[in-house]
Amino acid sequence: MKPLFHPSIDDISVESILHALSDPVRVAIFTQITASQCSATCSAFQNIVEQPVPKSTLSQHFKVLRESGLIRSERKGVEMHNVSRCSEIEARFPGLLASIVNAYTVQSRQGEKRRKARTRRSR
Repeated sequence: MKPLFHPSIDDISVESILHALSDPVRVAIFTQITASQCSATCSAFQNIVEQPVPKSTLSQHFKVLRESGLIRSERKGVEMHNVSRCSEIEARFPGLLASIVNAYTVQSRQGEKRRKARTRRSR
């Protein structure tokens, strides 16, 4: 099996982080991984958004997150276990990930409030 690529901390760039987190599914995955105290498997994220995400699409999202340096993945049997590299990235770019995750959380809450308001109006 082909080894997984994980960039060294010195090779991680702000541009690669911003690119990886520019996709709503990837930022949702990353936010959930950072909130978790243990590793998370790819299959745990199939219902991360309103529509189920196909496994092949999830694999691609995890590849982008891994190659940007945001997560570290390890094969365990047939599953991939993923953990965030937040502490490493925090040392290189202080405050960057916290700002992004906080902005995503605020945006998600506002979107949820709008969806609930629309649902109430349509009843």
